[in-house]
Amino acid sequence: MSNDVRDTQNASDDQTKAPSLAARPPAKPDRGRTPRTRTGTAWFGICAAALLSIVLIIFMLQNTRGVRVHFLWMDGSLPLALALLIAAVGAAILTMVVGAARITQLRLLARRQRR
Repeated sequence: MSNDVRDTQNASDDQTKAPSLAARPPAKPDRGRTPRTRTGTAWFGICAAALLSIVLIIFMLQNTRGVRVHFLWMDGSLPLALALLIAAVGAAILTMVVGAARITQLRLLARRQRR
C-alpha cells in the first residue's frame, strides 16, 4: 500500500512540474556553429599579428632614407622607419603605464568597497 501512495505522489509531482518545463522555450540548436574558445581567439590574434608584422616590414623597407632626429639632449641620424617605430613603441609603453595605473586604482577601490 505504501508503494501505491508514493506512485500517486510522484505522478502528482510530475504533473505540477510539467507546466514549468513547458513554459521554457526550447533551446535553439546551433546549426553547425562551433563555440568560441580561448585557443581559437589566440589563433586569430596570432594571425592578425602576423599580417600586421608583414605590413610593418613592407613599411620599413620602403622608408629606409635617413633622417636627422633631435630629442631632448639626444641628436642623431637614423632611418625614418626606425624613428617612427621607436616613437610608436614609446607611445605604446606610455599607454600601458597609464592603463596599469588605472587598473591598480580600480582594484584598490574595489578592495576597499568589499571591506
